[in-house]
Amino acid sequence: MTGTARPAAPDPSEAEGERLEAAIGRKVRALRQGLDVTLADLARSSDLSVGMLSKIENGQTSPSLSTLKALAQALNVPISMFFQDFEERRDCSYVPAGQGVRIDRRGTKAGHVYELLGHSLRSATKIEPFLITIAEGGAPHVTFQHPGHEFIYMLSGRVTYRHGDQSYDLAPGDALFFDALAPHGPEVFPELPARYLSIIVTPPPE
Repeated sequence: MTGTARPAAPDPSEAEGERLEAAIGRKVRALRQGLDVTLADLARSSDLSVGMLSKIENGQTSPSLSTLKALAQALNVPISMFFQDFEERRDCSYVPAGQGVRIDRRGTKAGHVYELLGHSLRSATKIEPFLITIAEGGAPHVTFQHPGHEFIYMLSGRVTYRHGDQSYDLAPGDALFFDALAPHGPEVFPELPARYLSIIVTPPPE
């Protein structure tokens, strides 16, 4: 039986490079047209072929530093001018106190309350910061298991947390970082209510 090959996942670095090339190309064209210079004239003054300059303006190639220097001299601008239109977006998620989003997860039925405190908008790596509250009557749940890693930081109360075949007594200020593929979860509650931060990091699918 012949299997069908899965398409390769897009490389985020390649997409970023394409955006940068397009931004540089737009800026070169805008500067050239602003000076009322033809493509051929700029190619000649920067010692480039018309074909290469056309590719640069259309974002079809990544110009070397020496090429950018030659273009900057021909256009009488600093090299940094070519990067002005490329502003890489840096996401930020702000959640005011008490306004986290309640999320139902596997531990919800055991009385664990999950408040999502933020989210990544563009990263291929999934990062989920939760504030978890376990009130009186909450039940143990030690069968969580998922790809990635998890970080726990105790805020209040006390919890005995199991990871694999090891148990850890967590008090305020204690932290735990682990491979989340092993079964894990709170198994004993010496002091309730308990609150802790849980940050789950899931890698992009292969």
